Amino acid sequence: MYKYLIALFVCCFAFNASAATSEILQKSQSSWNNAPIKQMNLTEPEVTVVRIQIPQGEKLPLHQHPILNVGYLTKGELTVHTEAGDVLILKAGDPIIEVIDTWHYGESTGNEDAEIVVVYVGNKGDTFTETKE
Repeated sequence: MYKYLIALFVCCFAFNASAATSEILQKSQSSWNNAPIKQMNLTEPEVTVVRIQIPQGEKLPLHQHPILNVGYLTKGELTVHTEAGDVLILKAGDPIIEVIDTWHYGESTGNEDAEIVVVYVGNKGDTFTETKE
């Protein structure tokens, strides 16, 4: 009896494991405004994962990122503006390959707070966000 239960468990587990899927959300050699991603010299690679929550209607300060970063909007709507006038509107579920060394800001423009998970890739100790004064 036990071997039948174990066989049933193994079959169910194998079935569930085969249900896994993957989907490329974005793949590019440029950021969202079509600027090429700059060459990186990683001597001491460090990856930082950050969850950023932006209350509904809040506008972030003008800032830039000196290192590569990508994000995934998990909740809400986020509108990103560059100082040069480029605009990107993200909705929950959208990925972003962020601009590098480009002054920009984000604004939570939906009906709820925005939440984005961002992955920064640089060298150990690198600053990943600089604000404009």
